[in-house]
Amino acid sequence: MYLLFCLYFVLGIVIGSFLNVCIYRLPLGISVVKPPSACGSCGHRLGPLDMVPVLSYIFLRGRCRYCKAPYSPRYLLVELLTGILFALCGLYYLPGLKIALVFFFVACLIVQAFIDLDHQILLDEILMLMLPTGIIYAYYALPDMWDALYGALFAGGLMLLIFLLSRGGMGAGDVKLSFVLGVWLGLKSSIVCLMLAFILGGVIGVLLLVTGIKQRKDPVPFGPFLCIGAYIALLFSPYLIYFYWSLFV
Repeated sequence: MYLLFCLYFVLGIVIGSFLNVCIYRLPLGISVVKPPSACGSCGHRLGPLDMVPVLSYIFLRGRCRYCKAPYSPRYLLVELLTGILFALCGLYYLPGLKIALVFFFVACLIVQAFIDLDHQILLDEILMLMLPTGIIYAYYALPDMWDALYGALFAGGLMLLIFLLSRGGMGAGDVKLSFVLGVWLGLKSSIVCLMLAFILGGVIGVLLLVTGIKQRKDPVPFGPFLCIGAYIALLFSPYLIYFYWSLFV
């Protein structure tokens, strides 16, 4: 089992390296296949030894081999984050189709979260990939397909209501993402996802205001909180629901 977790971690950091490319290129409308990866400072094409996940960043000390320009530590963060999240999925899913779909879901969450942090947008192209795969996942993992429909209507409907009432305070991308997340999670886990997203968003928002990092009128993307809430709800919602009800019963 430990060997399997290590395999999932290695798979995650490899995919995380590709996700870094997606996070940078997709918002700019650049193909993720070509041109080949190159240093953003000197433009030198990167060789295989420059792109070994995690290890290249560590051995090169976060700098380009050719011009010595520093790379953002976020490249390392995304690779490690993907590896850790994949390994955690191995605690709850056996090898097979469901965990493959979950890995795809997690990868999409990571890309959407970081793109939203950088550009305050959630890409429809990724949502269009998440929706059909979510339907397939719901068929195999949820009690029935009605649960997926109820989750989508609840999450998407609630966020649509907030979008209309806030008059621009909530983005349309958050509404569409919530609808897709509802398909993946079902009704109960969608409730947990949104609760976690609002709690995390509120706490982080207050901290940003108190520390002066953000001003009252500065936009704070909500997509990353939805993505964090979705991942936690996907794996831990039964335990969180049980803990919540145990406080009252």
